[in-house]
Amino acid sequence: MITTARSLEKITVTDLQRLAAIARADREDLFRRKPDLGKLYAERLICVALCQGAALHYIDGKNGVKDFDVWSFFREHTKRPFPYRRNIPYDFGYPKFGISPDRLDFVGRRVDLIGRSIPCKEGQDPIEAVQNYLLSSSNKSPRLLAKKAVIILEPEELLGKVAWPISGVT
Repeated sequence: MITTARSLEKITVTDLQRLAAIARADREDLFRRKPDLGKLYAERLICVALCQGAALHYIDGKNGVKDFDVWSFFREHTKRPFPYRRNIPYDFGYPKFGISPDRLDFVGRRVDLIGRSIPCKEGQDPIEAVQNYLLSSSNKSPRLLAKKAVIILEPEELLGKVAWPISGVT
């Protein structure tokens, strides 16, 4: 298998579903291993999204895929934030996009699994919640996310919807 910095292979709905399944399995494993965290956040998932360069590639087909940044956004809890430093590398498990140059032990591209707790009202539209986070937070992560794109992976009924950029805002 050829190792290249970026793959220009098209990201399909099936690929988005695979990324959602990877994030779901990781989340279930995390909450099983850390039941205290699960008690706080298992029922507070707002959405899961493909972010940054791969999300931009899903939209424009030109950016290329270096890796997949998959973010799980949770409705913040007053007791404690979701562990913001958590970044788990996972193997896409299929060589369609080539092999990550920095992870030759993987079968496919690297998937970085990241999570954040963000301000969100119970029942708020997930896309609106993420957009508000990107527009209103002065932290580094949302500023970086807002430079590229955000594509919803979960909830399933929003799979493939563009949450960012908002037309005219970047």
